[in-house]
Amino acid sequence: MKISEMPYKHIPVEEFSASVREIIDKIKSAESADEILKLREKFNEILCKYETNANLSYIRYSCNTADEFYVKENDYFDETGPEVGNLFNEYNNALLNSPFRKGLEKKLSPVYFRHMEVQAKAMSPEIIEDMVEENKIVSEYSKLMSGMEFEFRGEKMSRAALAGYFKSDDRATRKEAYETMGTVLNTYADQLDDIYDRLVKVRTRMARKLGYENFVELGYYRMERVCYDKHDIETFRKNVLESVVPVVSRLRTENAKDLGIDKYMVYDNDVIIPGGDPKPVGTKEDIFRGAKEMYHAMSEESGKFIDLMLENEAFDVDARKNKWGGGYCSYLPLYKQPFILANFNGTAGDVDVVTHEAGHAFNAYLIADNKFSLEIGCGGMETAETHSMSMEFFAWKYIDKFFGENATKYKYMHALDALSFIPYGTIVDYFQHIVYENPEMTPAERNETWKKLCKEYLPHICLDGVPFYEDGRRWQYQMHIYESPFYYIDYCLAQTAAFGFLLASLEDYDDAFARYIRLMKQGGEQYYDKLLEEANIPSPFKDGALKELAEKVEAMLKNIKTEI
Repeated sequence: MKISEMPYKHIPVEEFSASVREIIDKIKSAESADEILKLREKFNEILCKYETNANLSYIRYSCNTADEFYVKENDYFDETGPEVGNLFNEYNNALLNSPFRKGLEKKLSPVYFRHMEVQAKAMSPEIIEDMVEENKIVSEYSKLMSGMEFEFRGEKMSRAALAGYFKSDDRATRKEAYETMGTVLNTYADQLDDIYDRLVKVRTRMARKLGYENFVELGYYRMERVCYDKHDIETFRKNVLESVVPVVSRLRTENAKDLGIDKYMVYDNDVIIPGGDPKPVGTKEDIFRGAKEMYHAMSEESGKFIDLMLENEAFDVDARKNKWGGGYCSYLPLYKQPFILANFNGTAGDVDVVTHEAGHAFNAYLIADNKFSLEIGCGGMETAETHSMSMEFFAWKYIDKFFGENATKYKYMHALDALSFIPYGTIVDYFQHIVYENPEMTPAERNETWKKLCKEYLPHICLDGVPFYEDGRRWQYQMHIYESPFYYIDYCLAQTAAFGFLLASLEDYDDAFARYIRLMKQGGEQYYDKLLEEANIPSPFKDGALKELAEKVEAMLKNIKTEI
């Protein structure tokens, strides 16, 4: 069924709550593990309908944030979501505290119960009102960002469309586009500061109500970190600073010389190839045609997946006013149907939509019938992003379908950009640790913190003279910081794993792809560190873990460069 034809049903929270509470009561009075397992099946039937309609509502809202009906539905889910979350927590606690827990763990999985334990630490009835407030503030931010218009060279456009000019091969155009972006965003600076102030306060309040020192610990529980903690992330940051930052700075500085650039400005950071980074060959339709050919060539399973996506019109990729400015993959479990939203802008990023976001979607397709896919998906977001970022690299074998004679240039650009992302993504996460450990920071102090981290992790980039950016405000349109705190490090962890798969695929593509598919199919059924170990991908949490990887990627990039 096409996404546009799927019926939406408003779910009254009272009706939903009554059904779930009945199940919870029966679990508490159950006389056997088998009885509880049957109740779990009934719970999942209810959950499937709820998740499908909640996700369908958000899909339609984000496709048009001015649609009055779905704006109201989104507000409704914002208001009732915390109550529903608390209900799920009560259900989890009923299972966790069951006298038949040992038998349930044996028939289900200790991993499943570990996820429930972490979820329980992130929820309590006493923070429901705060969660409602948080949701409303996040929606306020989303509406503000999606409603912005930027006038560039006589044309009004969305932020996503303007960002397309960041990749122009003409330096003056890039500079003008960055200045336009910064000048307009500066007019919203006070609003953005106020929104984030309120988010920090409400998140800190929730954490303290739950007995945590600050929001960092609560944030980790909300991200369902089940096999690593903030100390592991500290080690990862150290590995990035020692092993990745020097390589990135060296490669980007050398590359700047190829571009004829003496002083590396922030508006130079989006372009890598002299003469302009490669752009997709052909139209939007050509990109999807190439994607279909690629996925059919990869495997039978991936071929069936892309056919399902295209037949059901499960991509919305046109940039337009009032559309949410980012990109995501969602899932409608009742129909076993993934959905992808993005904003095409004529750059190589358009191809990433049918590799990165489609990597998420392909995983959802593969684990649709897994034991725990409805309750915990594929596991943590670091696992999810490993699926998507690795797919970007597995697409290299077929990349000429999208870039023609510029395929090699794309590979160089893609790999250097991906390696360069790791320090930036680490800044995003480190910044949030500092802010939430010091919730009384002023807006000016937060901006100074961002600038300091940029100098440490991106020492080759100059921000001087560029509105908004020179004041250390770039973080304010990194939506994850406002909307999904502590999410961003998952991309960095996943990027290191993806490079592991890339290097393996260059030696034996079929073996690497088979290990990748096996990792994908175990979504939600194994811990991330165990998935990496089984796939023969080094853990990023050990001291010095990224040194060899960075060296190999640098050597690979230099080799590719000789072929351009």
